[in-house]
Amino acid sequence: MRSQLLGHHSLRRSAHSDVPKVESTISNVSLASSVHSSIPQKWRRPVRQRSRLVRRTGPAHSRVEFAHPSEQEFARFLDYYRIRWQYEPVSFPIAWEGTRVAEMFTPDFYLPEHDLYIELTTMKQSLVTPKNRKVRLVRELYPELNVRLLYRKDYQQLLAKAGYGALEVQHLRKEDIGEILISPVELETRLRALGRKISRDYRGQSLVLVGVLKGVTFFLADLARQIRVPFVIDYLDLHRFAGAQPQDRVRIARDIDYPIEGRHVLLVEDIINTGFTIDYVLDELRRRRPASLEVVTLLDRPLRRMVKAAVRYVGFQIPNDYVVGYGLDYRELYRNLPFICTLRASVYDMPTPQPAADPLA
Repeated sequence: MRSQLLGHHSLRRSAHSDVPKVESTISNVSLASSVHSSIPQKWRRPVRQRSRLVRRTGPAHSRVEFAHPSEQEFARFLDYYRIRWQYEPVSFPIAWEGTRVAEMFTPDFYLPEHDLYIELTTMKQSLVTPKNRKVRLVRELYPELNVRLLYRKDYQQLLAKAGYGALEVQHLRKEDIGEILISPVELETRLRALGRKISRDYRGQSLVLVGVLKGVTFFLADLARQIRVPFVIDYLDLHRFAGAQPQDRVRIARDIDYPIEGRHVLLVEDIINTGFTIDYVLDELRRRRPASLEVVTLLDRPLRRMVKAAVRYVGFQIPNDYVVGYGLDYRELYRNLPFICTLRASVYDMPTPQPAADPLA
């Protein structure tokens, strides 16, 4: 018995009921391209099916029975980057003998968020040629489908299509990160929702968006694209002092240029932790008598809160972990990752290298 599974690095997904898998292995029946247009549409009806489960707990890639180890490897790869997937969900008729379906093609994976079918292949030419033929037939018979024949060397290209830059992934050491908390798709979806809510709340008014440099850069740019009321953008930069009392550890190093008296101001932050920084900035801005002053933050870490902070708009609440990506950095690294992930303690707990002793001292 087979059960369809949506692969996602999340516990919110569940398996569906079981149905048999249907696929013919006939390989000697083909159909000339010139005849494709004469095939009635009802004969081309895809057959939906569900993949076989071997367990009902654990990561998605460990629950499905795959036909080949390379498929499980690819599913693990998709889970790691939080890309939703379905394994062999549909079979497409590609050849007929009279009115009987003689051959079907079942792509290995379907990525719902990208409307993309993936067929994996190995480096053996004897297997590549038949798969190329099947993919060609599917494209001719079902031109609306987006189907790709994927080689191992194409993994980076697939990442780029899903929103991950090849260079970013190549230079990110897997052992440095614990897990990906928020995927590019989740970021995009949440920012659209925030933009809609802000636009509704400020309908008929104009805004001053004030970003706190420099981790907010990505978030502010993408959020601004989703806001449908007039706005101007300004920035302020903070200087932080080590060793002082928490409430005295921050000062404005670069002030905003735009006058905000009588204006509606939305302070844009990347992450709120203890609340000391945001409390200081809000006090400074209130002195300039804006008409209103609210806060939107991409990430909120309430477990670290020491000072009450009134935050009107929150993108995501996250656990008490060190996170990087999407503008957030560790020693200026990882800002350009398109997702937000945790950084392993072994990375940021390493002691700062000490200079070697001067042998002449």
